[in-house]
Amino acid sequence: MSTPRWLTTTEQRAWRAHLAVHKLLSHRLDRELQEFGLSLNDYEILVNLSESPGKRMRMSDLADATIQSRSRLSHQISRMEAAGLVAREDCADDRRGTFAVLTDEGWETMQRVAPHHVASVRDHFVDLLTDDQLEALERAYTPILEHLKSIR
Repeated sequence: MSTPRWLTTTEQRAWRAHLAVHKLLSHRLDRELQEFGLSLNDYEILVNLSESPGKRMRMSDLADATIQSRSRLSHQISRMEAAGLVAREDCADDRRGTFAVLTDEGWETMQRVAPHHVASVRDHFVDLLTDDQLEALERAYTPILEHLKSIR
């Protein structure tokens, strides 16, 4: 085993700031969504379905889009199904495939919750940064995102 390349002080501060921001922001957004009976994971699923053709996605594609295992997503969809937000439908052209479909209640929930969630994202993230900082953040995260997607 080779000698580890320890983080410099600057690298360590940047890494720890990233971890803290990610955890605190996710926690804050999740807490604010709980007022509507949703978790951040629920909301992400609703967003993906609402933006998909026919407000439906194959479960495997939805798992990939939300970066969840298929079994974890299946449990999540079961809870959301019980709440009336989504439904499962068999895939006509593939007996093994299943779709998650946004219900009317799920769509109404999205329309009601989205303005509050967007305001929270603005309050706790977007509006705290300048346009230049947002562009720099996107440029900084893009190669990391592409790398992590390529090794999934």
